Amino acid sequence: MSTDSLSDLFVSLSNALVRGHETIVVPYSTLKERIVVIFKKNKYILDFTVEGDIKKTITMTLDNSRHRKVPTFRRISTPGHRVYVGSNEIKKSRNGSGIYIISTPKGVITGYEARALNVGGEVIGEVY
Repeated sequence: MSTDSLSDLFVSLSNALVRGHETIVVPYSTLKERIVVIFKKNKYILDFTVEGDIKKTITMTLDNSRHRKVPTFRRISTPGHRVYVGSNEIKKSRNGSGIYIISTPKGVITGYEARALNVGGEVIGEVY
């Protein structure tokens, strides 16, 4: 059992994309679901569904096209080291080729949306 379920999500997704899997199933949490919505909106995954009543899971459908570069998922804020930024401290990820995922009072959003809404928060991770 891991103490950092978001790192498990990032690693599982990265490994499944490298191996060419069509789907991946991860344990459910509300925070994971909101992050997966961002992945879908930014086309890192094709689709996802939440299944189960008591023990929920998130099933993600992955893009297996070989012409596409496999994205790198990086956890920034960990349980032992939280990283917070103000709205004016949010930079572009990899010169605009990636996204930051930030937990703000407005919800879990990308760095671009946080800058537009003028809110800061905890930097969960980066995808590039």
